[in-house]
Amino acid sequence: MENKKLHIALLFGGNSSEHDVSKRSAHNIYDAMDKDKYDVSLFMFTKDGILLGNKASHRIFDGEDEDLVVSEEMPKIDLSNPLAPIMALNEVSDIDLFYPVIHGNLGEDGTVQGLFKLLKKPYIGSNVLASALAFDKDMTKRILTQAHVRNTEYVVITPENKDQMDYETVAAKIGRVMFLKPADQGSSVGIHRVTNADEYNAGLADALQYDFKVLAEEAIDGPQEIEISILGNEKPRASKLGAVRVPDSDTFYDYNNKFVDASGVVFELPVVLPESLTQEITQMALDAYVALGLKGMARIDFLVSKDGVPYLSEPNTLPGFTNISLYPQMWGVSGIDYPSLIDEIIDYGLAEYKRNQSISYSFTKLGTEHVGEKKFN
Repeated sequence: MENKKLHIALLFGGNSSEHDVSKRSAHNIYDAMDKDKYDVSLFMFTKDGILLGNKASHRIFDGEDEDLVVSEEMPKIDLSNPLAPIMALNEVSDIDLFYPVIHGNLGEDGTVQGLFKLLKKPYIGSNVLASALAFDKDMTKRILTQAHVRNTEYVVITPENKDQMDYETVAAKIGRVMFLKPADQGSSVGIHRVTNADEYNAGLADALQYDFKVLAEEAIDGPQEIEISILGNEKPRASKLGAVRVPDSDTFYDYNNKFVDASGVVFELPVVLPESLTQEITQMALDAYVALGLKGMARIDFLVSKDGVPYLSEPNTLPGFTNISLYPQMWGVSGIDYPSLIDEIIDYGLAEYKRNQSISYSFTKLGTEHVGEKKFN
C-alpha cells in the first residue's frame, strides 16, 4: 500500500525587514521538497501581517507583483473578524505539519509557534520559549553567559536609560569601538559600528526605531566571521564550519552584502582552521543550542579574534535558505544534500511533536471552595 503524502503548509513573508529574504528562502525550500513525499500548500504573510491563502500565495510565488495581488485580496478579508489575520488557513484541510520560513518578526520570535501550538499541529524548528529567547540578543547573552559560552561584553540601552548612557559612559565599559544592535531584529537592520560620540548618537537614534532595547556591544578587532549549522533535537549534531569574508571596504557583514549584492563576499566552505579551534567552536555551538533549548535546526555565528579566541555572536533559529545562505551549503559540504536536509528537518518536527504529546496534564476538579479566616491589620 502506497504511503500517504504529508501535507505541508509552507509559511513565508511576514512584517519584518526580511520579508523578501523569506520569499527567496521559501522558494528554494519548496523546489527542494520531494513532491512524491509532500503535498505543499503556500501561505504568505503580507507586510501588514495578514495571511494570504494558497492560491494568492502561489500567484506571488510564481512571479506576479506582490502589491497587486495583495490589493486584490485585502477587500475579500473581513478585518472586523478577530481571526482575520489567519483565516486563510481555512482554505486547506488536514495539514500534517507547518513549515515556517519566516525570518525575523512573527517567525523567529515565537509568534507563529504559539499559533501552531494552539492548532495542535506539528511544526519544524524551536518552540515558543526557545524561539523568543534566541531572538532577543540580550536574553540570549544572559543564557550563554550562564552556560559559560563565551560572548562579547555589552550593555543594554532603552528609552528610559539612554540619557544616562552617553557614549563616554558606555565606552568606559566596553571600549570606544562598539556595535549598536536592536535586541529583536535580524539581518543587520539597524546595526551600526560606532567610534565616536556623533556616530553613537546617530546610530542609537536609528536603532531605537526598530526596538525599545538596544545592545551596545564590544567590537572584536578585525574578526574572522565563522558560521556553523546545527541539526537535531535532543542529540544535535554540527556541520563543518564555513567562513564569510567581506570586502575590506565594508566594516561588517551587513544587509546589503548578505542579500542584495554578495558579489564581493567570499564564502569559504568548509573553512580550514586549527583543529583545536574547530573543536572549540563546534562544542560552543552545541552547548549554546542545548542551553537555549533549540530544536530542529539553527545556524550559529561566531567572531574569531586575531589571536584565535572565538566569541559566539548569535543563533538563528530559522536560518536563510537563499542561494547564498550558508546553512544548507554547510550541510552540503558535510554530506547532506538539499532534499535530504529538508526531509530531516521535517522528521525532527514530527518527532518533537510526538515527544510533547507524551507529556501528562493533570486536571483536578475543584469542589466547594473553603476560604480561611482573613485578618486585615
